[in-house]
Amino acid sequence: MSAKQGDTVQVLYTGKLKDKTVFDSSNGEPLEFTLGEGMVIPGFENAIVGMDIGQHKTIEIPCSEAYGPRQDDLIATVNREQFPPTVVPEKGKQVRVSNQLGQTFIMTIVEVNDGFVTLDANHPLAGKDLVFDIELLSIN
Repeated sequence: MSAKQGDTVQVLYTGKLKDKTVFDSSNGEPLEFTLGEGMVIPGFENAIVGMDIGQHKTIEIPCSEAYGPRQDDLIATVNREQFPPTVVPEKGKQVRVSNQLGQTFIMTIVEVNDGFVTLDANHPLAGKDLVFDIELLSIN
């Protein structure tokens, strides 16, 4: 039996960068999702379609099928005074930011200097090709 769109599957996986740095893993706990519902990145989902129960696969997913390319327009430098007094900006810290339309975004502080803070709304894995080791455990 091969996995197809609409099937609910359980997989074990390890996600790595091309330099073999592990960025995510199921840690022995199956990840369950339904193929075709967009619950995982497209390249990961596409790799599972056609797999058989018990099959192992290593795949490389280009950034275009993962978190997309990095976008410079998602980086902004703002005056430190725009932060509430209770928030101390630190490099690497994630903050919730709202725009004029009331939309909320999670941004990562990438630089703090001279009264300015640079924020990045790109996903941390944007622009990166990813490698996944996948084992298909079940199809329902």
